[in-house]
Amino acid sequence: MISLTVLAGYFAAITLLMITPGPDMMFVLTNATRYGARTGIAAALGVATGETLHVAAVIGGLAAVLTASPVLFAGIRYAGAAYLILLGIQALRQRAPGAGEDAQSAAPGWMRGFRRGLLTNLLNPKMILFSIAFLPQFVRPSAGHVTLQLAVLGGLFVAVQLAVDITLASVAGRIRRRLSHGRTARWINRTCAGLFIALGLRLAAG
Repeated sequence: MISLTVLAGYFAAITLLMITPGPDMMFVLTNATRYGARTGIAAALGVATGETLHVAAVIGGLAAVLTASPVLFAGIRYAGAAYLILLGIQALRQRAPGAGEDAQSAAPGWMRGFRRGLLTNLLNPKMILFSIAFLPQFVRPSAGHVTLQLAVLGGLFVAVQLAVDITLASVAGRIRRRLSHGRTARWINRTCAGLFIALGLRLAAG
């Protein structure tokens, strides 16, 4: 089994990675800031589910098949980029709630927020590459069953990611309640739309 020393080093590494802003974190924050904590948490759960599937793909060897096909890899990347840009355009076209409206009335349903997070993560091929490159570094064949080690490491990765994202979504949602009126709401709306589009362009650029 994995030694405590390796687990400690791995935990420190993934904690540092999780608190460093990246596409998934920014996506969760954008949803929480624009729609509230509930939608942000739903997006975080969707992202975590997507990452779980990525880890499962690595364990099953499917990720190696995907990365071996440049056309398939590029197709996934551009599909993910187009999806994020579409979300940004939709956010720009949707009117932010005014001072007399319920701040949650314009928010998508819980399942829609979850689905957005899931698709955003699944359509990011960099997560496949990251899982392939990062997880095996902490596997020690001499410590026993390699598949079990990958499952433990992958599970811990998803757990830490989920904890960080849910915390950030909760904080961002609380801040949003105090700023969800008038010009501030419109500024938040446009900023979040811009972030969606920027994330899409970043993914498309590779």
